[in-house]
Amino acid sequence: MIIVMVFQSWRLCGVTATIVVYIGGVLFLTMNNVPGSHPKRVRFEHFAEFSNYRSQRVSGLNRKMTIRWCKELKYMQSELPVDTTTSEYNTPYQVEPRIQMGLTALASFPGSGNTWLRYLLQQSTGILTGSIYKDYGLLKTGFPAENVCNNSVLLVKTHEWGPKAWALFSKALLLVRDPEKAILAEFNRQSGGHVGFASPDRYKRTRGKYWQQFVANKLHGWELMNINWARNFTGNIKIIFYEDLVNKLEPVLRNILEFLEFPINETLLNCALVRKEGIFRRKKRILSFDPYTPAMRVQLREKKQYVYTILGRLS
Repeated sequence: MIIVMVFQSWRLCGVTATIVVYIGGVLFLTMNNVPGSHPKRVRFEHFAEFSNYRSQRVSGLNRKMTIRWCKELKYMQSELPVDTTTSEYNTPYQVEPRIQMGLTALASFPGSGNTWLRYLLQQSTGILTGSIYKDYGLLKTGFPAENVCNNSVLLVKTHEWGPKAWALFSKALLLVRDPEKAILAEFNRQSGGHVGFASPDRYKRTRGKYWQQFVANKLHGWELMNINWARNFTGNIKIIFYEDLVNKLEPVLRNILEFLEFPINETLLNCALVRKEGIFRRKKRILSFDPYTPAMRVQLREKKQYVYTILGRLS
């Protein structure tokens, strides 16, 4: 009799414990789903050119990195309305980027050195350069006129082409780079930011099919971008090859400034040449494998020769 009573008592305790655990679990889950009881997930805005951008932190760029400007940067038209908020470079931001016509474009396929050339021009003129995009990484590290498309900036960055893209501009600098290097640079940017690198595993994603498709798509885009600007843009255009910018920087910069009809300040130009590297050029990295297959290299060579011939570059 005693044994039966003890057994029933243990069963009652077990049932009671189960009920208590169940009620506690329900209360816990309910409280964690009450609005405002826990931090909301932060959502970041995405931009057309930067679809892979997940954070406003600059991948590959250290926040402690600072740029030594040859001259304090400013807008070309100081009478334009500005916000009282200033950047870390004490440069006022535009209140509302106003779209204007008759601008100068700095057009290029992504990965062709657009950011580096903007840096060089800002150093050699002291004037800000704009962009049709709004890259928060660049906005915080030396380009406070991101998303400004008016005559207050020296020129405006774009990777677009076609009648709508051309409508803003009366003249253009077309920056062209070897597709092999440009495509690799863009792949690195999408994976590691403006100065970072893609990990070797990225090339092997989906057994290499992702990289193969990336190369095919970007090579086609590289061809369309450069040929359309060179053939169909009706304004005044000057073609700059990235290789010349690297190997013959001073004469190329002088030619660009003359094309922009901007008076050359020898002191600023010399300063820009001394500080030519900046923080926006990706350092060289040697991979332990060739990311391009023999078939890819044939396509790259053929497209390069075809486009370069159209652009008047025979070698």
